[in-house]
Amino acid sequence: MKDSNVIEKIDVKVVKEDGVKLPVYMTDGAAGMDVYAHMTDEVVLGSLERAMIPTGIKMEIPYGYEVQVRPRSGLAAKHGISLVNTPGTIDSDYRGEVKIILINLSKDEYTVEPGERIG
Repeated sequence: MKDSNVIEKIDVKVVKEDGVKLPVYMTDGAAGMDVYAHMTDEVVLGSLERAMIPTGIKMEIPYGYEVQVRPRSGLAAKHGISLVNTPGTIDSDYRGEVKIILINLSKDEYTVEPGERIG
């Protein structure tokens, strides 16, 4: 019988491009890991503009599981930056690079910097 208080651990194969910073938990109590923008140039988002921001990460998610990408609350509260399809779902059969669709919901331009935490 499974203990309902034990979290099941699964293996997820991750392939990253050179120089990519892997997702990390920023605190011990964090529910999710922060994901970083992997690009050489900044991306400027005007008001109500959106862009697909690469992460440089590919994953092999086990069948029956998914990965969800959610907006960072700090970006949303401070700058009006969110995800178009929140939560973004990465299916177990997807093998391409994970890209995050950011949208600027503010009236001001926002610059996404290389290496910035975006999800």
